[in-house]
Amino acid sequence: MEINEIFVTRSSMPPYEDYIEAIRPLWDSHWLTNMGDYHQELEKKLKEYLKVPELSLMVNGHMALELAIKAMDFPENAEVITTPFTFISTTHAIIRNNLKPVFCDVKLSDGTIDETKIEDLITRNTVAIIPVHVYGNICNIEKIQQIADKYGLKIIYDAAHAFGEEYREKGIGNYGDASIFSFHATKVFNTIEGGAVTFKDKNLYDKLYFLKNFGICDAESAVEVGTNAKMNEFSAIMGLCNLQYIDHVIQERRIRNNEYRKWLNDILGIRFFHDKPYVKKNYGYFPIIIEKNYPLNRDELYDLLKSHKYFSRKYFYPLTSDQECFNNKYKNIKLENARELSKRMLTLPLYEELQLEMIKNISEIIKNCL
Repeated sequence: MEINEIFVTRSSMPPYEDYIEAIRPLWDSHWLTNMGDYHQELEKKLKEYLKVPELSLMVNGHMALELAIKAMDFPENAEVITTPFTFISTTHAIIRNNLKPVFCDVKLSDGTIDETKIEDLITRNTVAIIPVHVYGNICNIEKIQQIADKYGLKIIYDAAHAFGEEYREKGIGNYGDASIFSFHATKVFNTIEGGAVTFKDKNLYDKLYFLKNFGICDAESAVEVGTNAKMNEFSAIMGLCNLQYIDHVIQERRIRNNEYRKWLNDILGIRFFHDKPYVKKNYGYFPIIIEKNYPLNRDELYDLLKSHKYFSRKYFYPLTSDQECFNNKYKNIKLENARELSKRMLTLPLYEELQLEMIKNISEIIKNCL
């Protein structure tokens, strides 16, 4: 059987007829952006689904993080403790706010920030911690909150990978001072492009509203120096359509996650991340760690799968802190675990329509190397 190219992910889309019918009223109203009816409806429904008190929609996940940081009014050049094992957007959002990222190593068990190493990095210039729920693996929320309370720091969680997840039966967006979500086309839930900030402080809603809309408060006044980070109505409608199917999408991903684990569980040299208790997962990714006792290194396995038309991803490689745009500024920082994971992580294809036979084929390729 000839295999078509299988990529690491595939965008979730509602039935064609659903979306076409849903956007039809836009041809009557011609209201395409500027917080229209569908934008407002999606904000309301996402608050309910994510079980959060407040939510502000954004044009994408990056701007959600950039403006969440901006809304905190941190002093220029202050320090923010964060993780290097993340998509580069996390670091860019800090730097573009004229703040200094301070990189903390991660845990080999789940790839999240190592909470035992945070306090040693705190100085009088530290104002915040920005941890990442990487691959949907939830950070040690309790310990990070204790540290933040002790030193008077803000916490902004990058929850781009954690849509719909819950910890101790609470929506993950309830923790910290704010959390950001990405609704990019590659995520479990998408609005084509989009994102959101969740938070408890109601005053933040107006602050974020002005920041994402040029600071405009009425037809003649701008009260903030803002930007344009509004979600348009076509994206909001895609979100409303996809939200109807999100539980099915997550269930199908769970089935495929379990299928991978069934085939790969006993393969020497292949390791999975540890699952944290009390977490309701979204099964957004299926990462594996290639140990030293496996016959191939990570790059060799990547190339082998690619030769069979299975496209995995070296996620995250290189580390965010080691990207060339930073001119080797952070290369000498001691980040042993993060660099080790960066060299050994491979994210395998996973999406709700992926045939179970393809998962078996991928697993057999990995097993046959033994």
